[in-house]
Amino acid sequence: MKALPKSQLLRFVEQAMHLARRSVARYSSKFSKRRYTLHQHIVLLCLKVRKNTTYRTLLDELIEMPRIRGAIDLEELPSPSTLCKAFNRLNMAVWRVLLNLSITLLPTNGVVGIDASGFDRSHASKRYTKRTKLTIQQLKVTLLVDTRVNTIIDLHVTTTRKHDSQIAPSLIKRNTDEVAILLGDKGYDDQMIRALAREDGVRPVIKHREFSPLHKAWNSRLDADLYGQRSQNETVNSRIKRKYGAFVRSRLWWKQFRELVVGCLTHNIDKAL
Repeated sequence: MKALPKSQLLRFVEQAMHLARRSVARYSSKFSKRRYTLHQHIVLLCLKVRKNTTYRTLLDELIEMPRIRGAIDLEELPSPSTLCKAFNRLNMAVWRVLLNLSITLLPTNGVVGIDASGFDRSHASKRYTKRTKLTIQQLKVTLLVDTRVNTIIDLHVTTTRKHDSQIAPSLIKRNTDEVAILLGDKGYDDQMIRALAREDGVRPVIKHREFSPLHKAWNSRLDADLYGQRSQNETVNSRIKRKYGAFVRSRLWWKQFRELVVGCLTHNIDKAL
């Protein structure tokens, strides 16, 4: 009998499982109940984001997905609370490692755009916003995107109104090995950013705010074709919002940050297929 072809969903699950096995141990500790592995938890959490659904709905659909369950050796479905607790336990460092590994699945060219977008907080933590005297209902998410195949290299998330020029330096320092050319709009027009990039061997292609004829002359000399690739950031931001949702579901700010990193990881795995 001819074997059935693999669906996109099955290939996604297999790729996520491959990354999970490379990044973390099978169990969190020697005292683990060993009912489910960390690998299974990671795949199911990525699958939840990919399907843009809730824990309960995902687990209900998995009842009718024997091939998906078989791909991760899942004999018994966990409860929604088990997955929720797994998401709480898997800290940001684990998801960062997974995101870095996902970059290796895709061909990159070092031409990287930087841009920010807003994600709604459907359940913003009232205690946090009150304690910090914030009324911001959106998260500001800054992405580093390789323009060859729209790979997300890194991200920065904040609840504050921090200016773009204050966010860029940390992203540049963390990713000098991945970035050869940095593309940015006028929001990143800062001589310190340009100097920092050059120190780390990165060529900055950033538009100047036009306060004088000299600034206009500098902008006119920019490589228009190269700078035009910066639009890939907007494409990626739009794709993430359309496929995985334009808001975060978590109530606590630290879980919202984590949720967005999982979304970027899911995007990269999807692109690798």
